[in-house]
Amino acid sequence: MLPNDPVILLSYINTQLRDYYDSFEELCKSLCVDSGEISTKLSGIGYEYHPETNQFR
Repeated sequence: MLPNDPVILLSYINTQLRDYYDSFEELCKSLCVDSGEISTKLSGIGYEYHPETNQFR
C-alpha cells in the first residue's frame, strides 16, 4: 500500500523511480496503482512527473 501523506508519497515514488524503475508508467504497472491518482495527489503539493529526469519535481 502506498503512503497517504503526499510528501511521504513523493519521497517514496521518487526513491522507487531512482532505484528500480525506468519510468513512472513502469512503476505504476508493477505496483498495480493508478498513475492518475498519484499524479493528482502530487500535483496538489506542486509536483509533476518529468520523464527526462524520471522524477517528480
